Amino acid sequence: MLQCARRLELPLVSIANDLKAAVRGLEFAPPVAHVYRPLDYAWDAHRTYLETFGSAPKEVILLGMNPGPWGMAQTGVPFGEVASVRDWLHIDAPIHRPEVEHPKRPVEGLRCTRSEVSGRRVWGWARDLFGTPERFFERFFIVNYCPLLFLEASGRNRTPDRLAAAERRALERVCDRALERTIQTLRPQRVIGLGNFAERCAKRVVSDSGVGVGKVLHPSPASPAANRGWARRVTQQLQDMGVIVP
Repeated sequence: MLQCARRLELPLVSIANDLKAAVRGLEFAPPVAHVYRPLDYAWDAHRTYLETFGSAPKEVILLGMNPGPWGMAQTGVPFGEVASVRDWLHIDAPIHRPEVEHPKRPVEGLRCTRSEVSGRRVWGWARDLFGTPERFFERFFIVNYCPLLFLEASGRNRTPDRLAAAERRALERVCDRALERTIQTLRPQRVIGLGNFAERCAKRVVSDSGVGVGKVLHPSPASPAANRGWARRVTQQLQDMGVIVP
């Protein structure tokens, strides 16, 4: 009798699968006009990221907020600036398109010519310090708290902290659980938020587990401080927390 061999699913893949199913049931009212779900249309790339680099344990989880329109929304990878994903992480997987797409925010996948500044800074910092993805991911892993991109009718990005209170609470319930499971899987010494929002989420989830929580400067170009030597500042912030970087 022939038996079908089932591919073992890594824990992070199971967590992401459960998260993408959980957020499908959430509804968002105006001013949210479009919701992009890269765990659906860019699942192959996201899964490749998890399977290639998501082995446990990790010393540090770097936690972002949610996908950017020219980053993870294009590539399925957190802070996934196209050139970094293609040329440094060497992830090349089919990217489909959202069911309903905003005309000002098309998803072109690895053909996208826009470069997300935040992602370029994050992955450029990792490349410059560690040289290879393998050396970086021996100790670090990058994940977003929320897997959804919210766009207003104008095409403006609406961050999760600016959602209506009831919408935000419903989103937090499923994202908190996914982050909790991710921490249990990767067993980090620290969860470090890239910015205030991510730090607050980490503190809420970590609670009294003994995992340290910290914060570094968010790489957004909207931050004047980030535009003045973000990589140097973040390296110093990590070292001040006791995280040794090359």
